[in-house]
Amino acid sequence: MSLIDRFIVEFDTALRSVVGGANPHRPTPGSLVHAEVALDPSEREHAAGLMRVNHVGEVCAQALYQSQKLFARNPEIQMMLHRSGQEEMDHLAWCETRLEEFGSHTSYLNPLWYAGSFAIGMAAGLAGDKWSLGFVAETEKQVENHLESHLEKLPLNDHRSRAIVEQMRLDEIEHGQAALHAGGVSLPEPISRVMKMMSKVMTSSAYKI
Repeated sequence: MSLIDRFIVEFDTALRSVVGGANPHRPTPGSLVHAEVALDPSEREHAAGLMRVNHVGEVCAQALYQSQKLFARNPEIQMMLHRSGQEEMDHLAWCETRLEEFGSHTSYLNPLWYAGSFAIGMAAGLAGDKWSLGFVAETEKQVENHLESHLEKLPLNDHRSRAIVEQMRLDEIEHGQAALHAGGVSLPEPISRVMKMMSKVMTSSAYKI
């Protein structure tokens, strides 16, 4: 694609991430298997809050993969990041759909999350492919742990949300392993701790806002 075409594609991805309207490549997990169940108001609000946090995570993932892809030196790594980004777009669309089913909203702070994550992804990309891939692996490991905690917190009978989160968890594991196999290195412990602190700020804010 020409530079203009690439810009249009990437801008469209950014817009769909922040504003909404993501197009999934795969059907929403559980949508054809699990019927909607009645949740009491508190359970419904709690499940919506968790899925909003997950949606914000996918907004951040789009920004990270886009920016890191732009600065990847190796074409094979660019393609790997592109494929992972497409699957993350599925996650984004699934969470958005589930929030609509709950009659809830995505985070009002999505533009902020996207801009901040894009800047972080640029810094990781500029550090070089091995560090950029290491950042992907560490991010996906933390997201995996975060999704496992959501499986424990979601209402047991909210089978639709649980199916989405479980498939997301499996995909994140695969993305992290792919980054390591492509040459990613382990990040220094202080960086991992900072990432965890930033994640806590994001999740606590996105749950309600």
